[in-house]
Amino acid sequence: MQEQLHILKVLKEVHSALKNKNYIAIKNLSNQVVHTSSIEQDPDVISVAVIIYALSKVIEREKYQGYKNYPAFYKNYIQCLNNMILGLEKNDLDKFREEIEHIRNLIQNLSGHLKDYISEVFRKSKINKASRIYEHGISMEKTAKILGISVWELAEYAGQTGIADVDLSITMPIKERVKIVEEIFK
Repeated sequence: MQEQLHILKVLKEVHSALKNKNYIAIKNLSNQVVHTSSIEQDPDVISVAVIIYALSKVIEREKYQGYKNYPAFYKNYIQCLNNMILGLEKNDLDKFREEIEHIRNLIQNLSGHLKDYISEVFRKSKINKASRIYEHGISMEKTAKILGISVWELAEYAGQTGIADVDLSITMPIKERVKIVEEIFK
């Protein structure tokens, strides 16, 4: 993972924003990671973007806190983030990756409606982050594959947000093109 120091910085800022339950700051930090993931296309970096964004959505939806399993889930989630930070600080990428996997497994250990809700948050987080990566110029097919979603889900979301609304028929006026060609052959 080439962007290790940047991800470490972002995770520390997420940790700080968690103290105030500032989900807006956490969302913005996720967007920072998306820019990096678009350049590097590193699955670890992309996973971090999804994890951070999903966390912001979980915090934002206060109704989840009323569910029986929520306190243990949230505590374990935060512990995983802390362990990810420690892994990066010690340059232990295996530990870092284990914690990413552990967060995914936390959802599987939930039950009832909370499991359904959190699973849906993560699914939508993947789609949201995929659309942001696609927006940075990575192909729809490659982006969908990296995030484990269907091209259809990504296309549908991108269509709703207007990300894919690019008028390809707009070109440079002929006079400007002729002027460029004339400059080349002077």
